[in-house]
Amino acid sequence: MLALLLRGFVVQPHHIVSGSMEPTLAVGDRLVVDKLSYRLHPPRAGDVVVFEPPPELIRSGDSRGHASIKRVMALPGQEVRVHGGQVFVDGRPLQEPYVAKAPTYEWGPARVPEDMLFVLGDNRNGSSDSHVWGALPMRSVTGRAWLRFWPPARVGAL
Repeated sequence: MLALLLRGFVVQPHHIVSGSMEPTLAVGDRLVVDKLSYRLHPPRAGDVVVFEPPPELIRSGDSRGHASIKRVMALPGQEVRVHGGQVFVDGRPLQEPYVAKAPTYEWGPARVPEDMLFVLGDNRNGSSDSHVWGALPMRSVTGRAWLRFWPPARVGAL
């Protein structure tokens, strides 16, 4: 009973099935997802979130029936633009040491709607994310990637 309560409301395991978050997360990595913190506060820019695929992602055929994982780039009301290989939020370029390669696409500018998030994979050019299917409804977020527990050589907090 305790295990069911913990998995339902506090933590859950997550398995990485795509390369969209490389180099931060690799295919086969296993994570612990914190489901409690977003009951206490909203997601923050930079958080790596796990979410149920929004309808746009399901329609595109990229959801594969799995929960997805991306990094929060912008919050409701913020303006996002991807230009010249750089992500800008409210006109300021983000410092992103975690990306695989600079994005080769242009996007925006656009303002993130209320109750939505703009999320991107760290593998900018190999990720189906908000630049493809739009902003993510906050209600779709199930938790925050918190800890990698597999493989042993890569164990650690995210």
